[in-house]
Amino acid sequence: MLDLAGSLHAWIEEGRDFAVATVVGVSGSAPRPPGAALAVSADGTAVGSVSGGCVEGAVYDLCLQALRDGEVLVERFGYSDEDAFAVGLTCGGTIDVMITPRVGGRPVERAALEAAVRTEPLALARVVRGPSGLLGRALLVRPDGSPDGGLGGTPDLDRAALDRARALLDGGRTGTVELSEDGSHCPGGVTLLVESAVPPPRMIVFGAIDFAAALVRMGKFLGYHVTVCDARPVFATRARFPEADEIVVDWPDRYLRRTGTDGRTVLCVLTHDAKFDIPLLTRALRLPVAYVGAMGSRRTHEDRNRRLREAGVSERELARLRSPIGLDLGARTPEETAVSIAAEIIAVRQGGTGAPLTGSGTPIHHAGRAPQPV
Repeated sequence: MLDLAGSLHAWIEEGRDFAVATVVGVSGSAPRPPGAALAVSADGTAVGSVSGGCVEGAVYDLCLQALRDGEVLVERFGYSDEDAFAVGLTCGGTIDVMITPRVGGRPVERAALEAAVRTEPLALARVVRGPSGLLGRALLVRPDGSPDGGLGGTPDLDRAALDRARALLDGGRTGTVELSEDGSHCPGGVTLLVESAVPPPRMIVFGAIDFAAALVRMGKFLGYHVTVCDARPVFATRARFPEADEIVVDWPDRYLRRTGTDGRTVLCVLTHDAKFDIPLLTRALRLPVAYVGAMGSRRTHEDRNRRLREAGVSERELARLRSPIGLDLGARTPEETAVSIAAEIIAVRQGGTGAPLTGSGTPIHHAGRAPQPV
């Protein structure tokens, strides 16, 4: 739901009544992960998606029903072998969807949407399975641990939910949490969906070259906050990189020492110049970031590795370097190369193999994993 914060907050400001359908559970192959949402206003306007099209019509009708009845609903959609025309997922998986009516009138959800629009970090925990009296109850958690709302159970349940929500928020993750009704951390009678809203992850592109311009556009398309850094002011200009969020004129290693990074940050080194690359990569490979890639030929890569070893980089640190950068797509143009780099970043983030899906037998939809160094 928080992914639709901009649209839903606008509806609240306009005084529209609406219901939100949220994916709260997934098994097997499913097109959208937990947290994906479809919102339907009382006048029939819809935004978002829960399935990429498979069950959208049925969920749309359930949203209108929930608006009429005022009741929280949870429905399961799966594949029907008996009836190919039945409502279900053609991909063969199963999704559970919770439909919450009149979200704009619910103080906790409204506060969460307002905070998400202001790009404030937060986690929203909602009961998606449990006693009927708790279903749909919500708890808003901020990074400092201060809560709004409650789940309607015992104080111990709220405390346990707060702890688990903060853990997911710290990692910028969305997922489900199993708790017992008495608040113990053992799986029991209550399932929570915890949605995290955090600032966009960073992509820092070192080297203001033509390939960087294409990668900036790709990074923005993927939702990154993109910074271009180059020591040469004649190349690091707004005219050359109009879509970048930031353009920094500085030596790359010096900028990396003073800027903030985290476990979701990706670093793309496109300079392929030893005087920039070696001090930069020596620093980058020791940071707990998600991805470090460097452009260059295989010959450049071997020379770079030798220089990095001489600079004191360990074999374990060196193993984190993705070089030559990108997947083997046969890319030649800057745009094709940007697609190759982006594909590798996605594969690393989601645990994909990068192999063709045709004939591979690998899962189409990966469950994803927590942000972590690679």
